[in-house]
Amino acid sequence: MMDHQEQTRAAYDGVVELYASMFADGLESHPFSRNMIATFAELVRETGNLRVADVGCGPGHLTAMLHDLGLDVLGLDLSPGMVDHARQAHPALRFDEARMEALPVEDGALGGVLSHYSMIHTPPGELPELLTEQVRVLAPGGLLLVSFFATEEPQPIRFDHKVTPAYSWPADRFADLLTEAGLVPFARLLHDPASERGFLDAHLLARLG
Repeated sequence: MMDHQEQTRAAYDGVVELYASMFADGLESHPFSRNMIATFAELVRETGNLRVADVGCGPGHLTAMLHDLGLDVLGLDLSPGMVDHARQAHPALRFDEARMEALPVEDGALGGVLSHYSMIHTPPGELPELLTEQVRVLAPGGLLLVSFFATEEPQPIRFDHKVTPAYSWPADRFADLLTEAGLVPFARLLHDPASERGFLDAHLLARLG
């Protein structure tokens, strides 16, 4: 039986062109996400460390957005198909294949990490390991912006995502995990995407103290 990472890699490799076409307009139809990412980029620029990783970059649309916002950005993704697409779509930018729990970045190197719905396929018991890895690569004062599906239930909920199974999280529980990893959550945005699943969209901003 494939583990969940192999399943996730295979699932996204199978939908590269469809997935990329869904985000061809960047975030033009997602104003909340767009503005949270712009805020993240502004705060990273204020740290003076412009190095950022877009973890789970998919077809590279947000990597390109971060570049346009003045950051020195590296796109990383589990799916080789997504990485190949991103390299072709954005040849001036750097993209590498990587697992989220083993980022090819030196300790304390980055001013920021963007994790835009890229942790949603991780089983709850494995999420702390991923957050520890994001903390490892952040410089003191570095920022993490993580976006995910949120539920008002007290526990994470597994659901059938259109690509491969995923999890929604209570926002408070996720914020607690950030704190336990050594981060200081300082801003959050929850909004209703009018999803048929009934989940909220959640964005948490945290800083490494």
